[in-house]
Amino acid sequence: MNLGRSVRSEVTMPSRREIAVDTAVHIAGLILALVSLPILVTLAAVWNGELLVMLSISIYAVSVLAMFGLSGAYNIIRAPRLRAILRRFDHAAIYLKIAGTQTPFAVLAGGAATGWLVLGLWVAALTGAIAKLAAPRGWDRLSIALYLALGWAGVVLLPELWAGLATLTLILVVTGGVIYSVGVAFFLWNSLRYHVAIWHFFVLTATFVCYSALLLQIVLDHLSGLQG
Repeated sequence: MNLGRSVRSEVTMPSRREIAVDTAVHIAGLILALVSLPILVTLAAVWNGELLVMLSISIYAVSVLAMFGLSGAYNIIRAPRLRAILRRFDHAAIYLKIAGTQTPFAVLAGGAATGWLVLGLWVAALTGAIAKLAAPRGWDRLSIALYLALGWAGVVLLPELWAGLATLTLILVVTGGVIYSVGVAFFLWNSLRYHVAIWHFFVLTATFVCYSALLLQIVLDHLSGLQG
């Protein structure tokens, strides 16, 4: 969940208090994810039951857990050699989480174009993840722009999402995207104490805003089915 540690000098080490606060944010994120994601998967299975929907939500759940878990390990563990390995997986997991989050929304929206969106998202995400694993320090600054571009791709490029999802769902999705984007500014604010913890708090908040959007859409689709 760190966009590119080389943007901030590795020589500048965070204080113990900064690490403690960041650890607390990660623990909170993992606990919330472990509690909330099974609820989402269960409701989708009971109220929807479509294989493609279930698969997309399961992918989403795994991507969120992977991001929080790998980010937590990277930011909490201080052993240099292990951190170097975890850093690669932390950065790669960001790509997977971005694609994983957009996948169920595209599936729920329906339409042929959303299938191409999902394919394009995952091709880009897997390419970025593999590149991060193979050459983790080669293009950190570019990665920040790529993360943001990939994150906004579905909302900006695909009108079918606007037509296939509820208005409130879209408002929550866009709100989550704005929170992520604003959080990047704090990550890059190197002179600000606790800036990494603040960034991770923004990520945590945005993640569960998007979670709320997905849960809302499942509930609304279920209610619509009952009425129909």
